[in-house]
Amino acid sequence: MSVYNVTADAETFTCNAYLSTGARNVLVDAGAMSGVVGEIEDHLEDESLDAVVLTHQHGDHVAELDSVLDAFDCDCYAYDDHSRRTHALEDGDTLEIGDETFEAVYSPGHADDHLAFLSETTIFSGDVVVHNDGAFDDGSFGRTDMQGQSREREIESIREILERLSPTVEHMYAGHGDPFHGNVQEVVKRALERAERREPKYPDG
Repeated sequence: MSVYNVTADAETFTCNAYLSTGARNVLVDAGAMSGVVGEIEDHLEDESLDAVVLTHQHGDHVAELDSVLDAFDCDCYAYDDHSRRTHALEDGDTLEIGDETFEAVYSPGHADDHLAFLSETTIFSGDVVVHNDGAFDDGSFGRTDMQGQSREREIESIREILERLSPTVEHMYAGHGDPFHGNVQEVVKRALERAERREPKYPDG
């Protein structure tokens, strides 16, 4: 399975949108970068996009969803209702991304509809836990200081991910910051420790 960040060259605020190619070509989040369809087409060449999978529906993750679905006429998987959703996902559901089987992990706190996706080697963690994001390096977590967000639910979600995370997972693709390749469990543990301090993530914000 190859994974490409198709919003890496964005000049406006967006999430990382990851194209996973293999037996099943799947885009994890659509992002908010104008021109993302062209980036996807460049990586797929003459192949099709089989599905878009959403970690959650904040604007930076779904602003270009209609454009992607219109261009590729593919399925859309999400936890929460959406006019373009073709498949509902619940905690524990499995789906194929690239060449691997992933389990959906319901992980609210940053967003009520948040899902992370775990396989034996890889996690697409959305915004629930990230490697680096300007607040912390080598283990951070989604912000929880805005309306409708909850630090306590975020902590519970990170604990759940850590409990279900296989020690063989060596690749983390988060909604923001850089991908990480190595001991993902240690990164998630550090994120949990920092979240459990219950201090403002952005104290000057």
